[in-house]
Amino acid sequence: MKKISIISAMLFLVSLTAISQDPEFQYYKSKEIKTLLGRSNPGGGYISFTTGYSRIDNYHAILLGGRISWIASHSIGLGFGGTGFINEFHYEPSLEREVFLTGGYGGLYIEPILLPRSPVHFSFPVLLGAGGISFISKDRDFNENFVDDSRAFLLIEPSAELELNLTKFFRLAFGASYRFPTQFDVGQTGTYTIDVESLRTFSYMVTFKFGKF
Repeated sequence: MKKISIISAMLFLVSLTAISQDPEFQYYKSKEIKTLLGRSNPGGGYISFTTGYSRIDNYHAILLGGRISWIASHSIGLGFGGTGFINEFHYEPSLEREVFLTGGYGGLYIEPILLPRSPVHFSFPVLLGAGGISFISKDRDFNENFVDDSRAFLLIEPSAELELNLTKFFRLAFGASYRFPTQFDVGQTGTYTIDVESLRTFSYMVTFKFGKF
């Protein structure tokens, strides 16, 4: 019985050695995803949080967003997400009030990923969705904000991101996008209105991705 156990153990070790030297095994081992701070496991999805900057109606604006995505074959992501925005308060002489724009948009994300196994690589998310924008004015007498007008729109937003595989569960991305909304006019009709060009511009983002890639 002891001899059988020893022989079985020796055969098992020989089998492991043979497998480790197999060219096909070496090929797939070499194809694992590389990270900057260690090795990673093959995966299938992530959630992300984004903060960014843009100019909306030629005024500074901040962006906050996120998305959840499933990744197929490490090379393409498919998911949903959204972004909210608000630009800075500014005085509008024609209304004799301070005004600003706020709103958000979201929808389906399609994200091709180029060279995902490299610790530094590119991804190209595209958003297909819809959103809304509101024109807000501040009444100084009451010290309150009033929603003067709101409009809805459809949107396509292509992006390009430089991604860093920091660990097997965390990626950091720096990106830029350009919004293509459908036509709208928002504001006070006959007095002061803002058209689609207020949103048709670039955004710059930092994205934190957590998941199994």
